[in-house]
Amino acid sequence: MFKKLHIQMTFFCTLVTSLILVAMSCVCLYIAESGIRKGSYPTFVNNVSSTLSHLENQSRLTHQWILEMEASYQFMIDVRDNGTPLLFRSLNRDENTEQLLIQAENMAKDAYDLDISGPDSVGILSRHAEFSMKGLDGSDYYVSAALIPKARGHISVLILYSLQAEQAALRQQRTLFILVDIAAILILGIFSLFFTKRMIRPIEESRQRQMQFIASASHELRSPLTVMLTSLSAMKIASHEEAENFSEIIHSEGERMSHLINDMLELANAANGSWSIHPRMLELDTLVLQTFEKYEGLAKKKGLSLSVSLPEETIPDCCCDGERIAQVFSILIDNAFSYTPAGGKVCLNLSVKGSEAVISVSDNGPGIPDEEKKIIFDRFYRADKAHKSKAHFGLGLCIAKEIVKLHRGRITLEDTPGGGATFSVTLPLQ
Repeated sequence: MFKKLHIQMTFFCTLVTSLILVAMSCVCLYIAESGIRKGSYPTFVNNVSSTLSHLENQSRLTHQWILEMEASYQFMIDVRDNGTPLLFRSLNRDENTEQLLIQAENMAKDAYDLDISGPDSVGILSRHAEFSMKGLDGSDYYVSAALIPKARGHISVLILYSLQAEQAALRQQRTLFILVDIAAILILGIFSLFFTKRMIRPIEESRQRQMQFIASASHELRSPLTVMLTSLSAMKIASHEEAENFSEIIHSEGERMSHLINDMLELANAANGSWSIHPRMLELDTLVLQTFEKYEGLAKKKGLSLSVSLPEETIPDCCCDGERIAQVFSILIDNAFSYTPAGGKVCLNLSVKGSEAVISVSDNGPGIPDEEKKIIFDRFYRADKAHKSKAHFGLGLCIAKEIVKLHRGRITLEDTPGGGATFSVTLPLQ
């Protein structure tokens, strides 16, 4: 399932980012080409003006100068003196060039009323027209047709500027954009492959934790249910006294199941954000003493030494839910009692560090291995791998962590000096 989701997300991310990239590239390419096209015609007009100005002011025209203008401006210049082409131009002119010149001359005459071949159209002032045309060869050209009066007649000029070089440059630019886009899409695809994998990883881990939770919950619920069903079967053939014993077993296992279900519901409420607290101003030292008195008798019964340590200075009140915080203390002390052997010590300590109160529960039991400290707060974690203790389901520390988190505090685990484990709850004060 996750592999298919990974492929779909990779394809979707690559597709969306590629479409955005291609769209932006098209916009940039359009702007660049528009700028080139808009700039090429004014440049042509300026170069033509410079050329015609020279022709108007010069009494003699050299072949060398025409060749230099053609090389500088990429022009094709046809100059006629009183209708007669220059000799060196007429000798080198091919059929295609001749057709282009005739086409340009006819277009100037028909569209702009400028007949450069007729002497009757020559006036006192120079006349010229600039326009664009598509040649018979399929190429685009800018054209300038001019009539320049002289003392001994007139000079007619046709200037053609081919746009083939410009169009070739535009095609090259488009090809470059396409290659860059293809390379970028490949890079985006590789990036999306790793990025989506990283995005899916928390979902996979959550799914895995969910499956582990269901498996652990099923195991924990199956055990008391099996005992209850077995006891019910045995009651049918048992004596009156034995039936009462089986009844007590069923009642005890039912309470275990009820306790487990309540814990699971609390964690479910914490996970979906519906677990609420009712904070009010409380004295933490009073809450700690009440917890100590509550467990003092149980400690003696288990053969443990339970002590409490409070600071001498006055502790500011803490805004918290007293019942929930007392539940955290109970979970920590109950765990300490369960894993501390007879004759051991459990200490409940309250201290103030800056604007925070720290309540710690330490014991001198076997402690917790370093490799298990990272998973100590996971659901259904139990240091008792054999699940011999029926009083714990491995949900207590997870519930305690959620309660402390609701109070914007934190819970940590450290080794007790000399052996054992110390759980510390840090809460913000008023």
